[in-house]
Amino acid sequence: MSTIPLTVIGAGKLRAELQEMKTVQRPAVIAAIAEARSHGDLSENAEYEAAKERQGFIEGRIAELESKLSNAQIIDPALLDASGACVFGATIDLQDMANDTVVTYQIVGDDEADIKEGKISISSPISRALIGKYAGDIAEVMAPGGVREYEILDVRYV
Repeated sequence: MSTIPLTVIGAGKLRAELQEMKTVQRPAVIAAIAEARSHGDLSENAEYEAAKERQGFIEGRIAELESKLSNAQIIDPALLDASGACVFGATIDLQDMANDTVVTYQIVGDDEADIKEGKISISSPISRALIGKYAGDIAEVMAPGGVREYEILDVRYV
């Protein structure tokens, strides 16, 4: 498996989720299975089946999180020296050339992306169009509605 880029904050969130899964979710589902088992016949026990299914999900998620964290390349945007270029972890102010609206995005890993928080995935079309560009450049993004142009107003590493 190749390395997975993560910001320091994104890695922290994944570690917190892993800790929650191991210390809260896993013991709770084990207790639910024990409780359902005490009810007798397992072949017709819906509670037991549901708890086993939940256990499978939790164990799968724990394995996934451990794998991602072990293969993570953690990048602290505040320590970057990219000379003003749009790179992973950068926070970028963009002006939509079609309607003059200004938006701010941070380029993050796939697991961290959340458009409501202004975090876009490194693999998204807009990120791919921005990578390597500088303030003052125009980025052309292939969107579902056609090509959109954005002027890069500012690039920060915070």
